Amino acid sequence: MKEISFTSSFLSYTSLEELPKDIQELMNEAVEVRKKAYAPYSQFRVGAALLLDNGKIVLGSNQENAAYPSGLCAERVAIFHAGSVYPEAKILKMAITAASDTNQTKAPIPPCGSCRQSIAEYEIRQDTPIEIYFMGEIGEIYKSESLKNLLPFMFDKKFL
Repeated sequence: MKEISFTSSFLSYTSLEELPKDIQELMNEAVEVRKKAYAPYSQFRVGAALLLDNGKIVLGSNQENAAYPSGLCAERVAIFHAGSVYPEAKILKMAITAASDTNQTKAPIPPCGSCRQSIAEYEIRQDTPIEIYFMGEIGEIYKSESLKNLLPFMFDKKFL
């Protein structure tokens, strides 16, 4: 038997103002689209903004459905939209923000497991890391240089 150990490293920014200007703008886009989320069941709104290598910004917000789990998370809405409209473009950066209608989210909210798997598919396909910035409604913002920090045992097509 042997022990396997992984280390993940993140940068932590104390506020939006501390982020680089381009990331502030990307996160502000995520905040605005978060407000348009359709979240009548969870009352938990998520916004995602992607910066593509062609300069385009693609947005997504969570879209719920009474027939669980038919809804879709903000990250996947944005990723799938980018993949269908700009199939040759690479995703360079992703900004994610989440807020609850019932209490203030102060901790950084990372992508869920399904979203991590979807981000992994695109990161592996494009053979380029995706910088991921995530936050709650207020407070710290975490930056991951790659999805590999959030999902060290990635499942991909090489296992099929």
